[in-house]
Amino acid sequence: MPEILVVEDADGPRNDLIDYLCLKQYGASGAADGAEARALLAQQRFDLVILDIGLPDCHGFDLAREIRDRYGLSCGIIMLTGMGGVDDKVAGLASGADIYLVKHASLREVEANVRSLLRRLSETVTVAPKPAHARPVTDWRLEDTSWCLTSPHGAQVQLTATEFACIAKLMKARGSAIPRQDLIAALDRPSMRYNERNLDGLISRLRRKVAQFCGMELPISVVYGVGYVFRPIAA
Repeated sequence: MPEILVVEDADGPRNDLIDYLCLKQYGASGAADGAEARALLAQQRFDLVILDIGLPDCHGFDLAREIRDRYGLSCGIIMLTGMGGVDDKVAGLASGADIYLVKHASLREVEANVRSLLRRLSETVTVAPKPAHARPVTDWRLEDTSWCLTSPHGAQVQLTATEFACIAKLMKARGSAIPRQDLIAALDRPSMRYNERNLDGLISRLRRKVAQFCGMELPISVVYGVGYVFRPIAA
């Protein structure tokens, strides 16, 4: 049974959603603020978090980033909030949310998105089929259209837009160090301004994610005083 955490400070909407999810055969727990959510996340593994933005003790965007840091892509995040502006949606998705819903969404609509996201998460990691006479994959490959990274062993992992932009720039300069400021310039968006700390966090999350889903280390190394380099063994 999938386990879902509902993080919402208003008791009524939180309990209504928990009851509905339980009725639909999900395991559902609730948290009224960021501290309670962090405590539950430390105690139990959740498949998906439904997250409000306006929490009394923290911003939902910050909590979403923490969840991404902790679980990578293995935990889905749906933001359910009253903030429905375009900038809010873009910032929410940039912080790590998979889906952004505004609170006038019905319980049926929320549950439909939960079901869809859980299905997508179960299909995140796939192994590329090997035709009988195809040449074996011997290098890392990045798919421009699907934003998938394929390991030398054929395992694939789905990347976010930011992860794709980062690794695409590094792979394009394969074997040559890219200065931190050049990487930051490639990642900056109107909704998310990057700095060296953000960049280091992104690289760290990307390494963990690839190790988790591909079963091998991503060949990105620090070049001290410069930045990062993508240097596979064959390079």
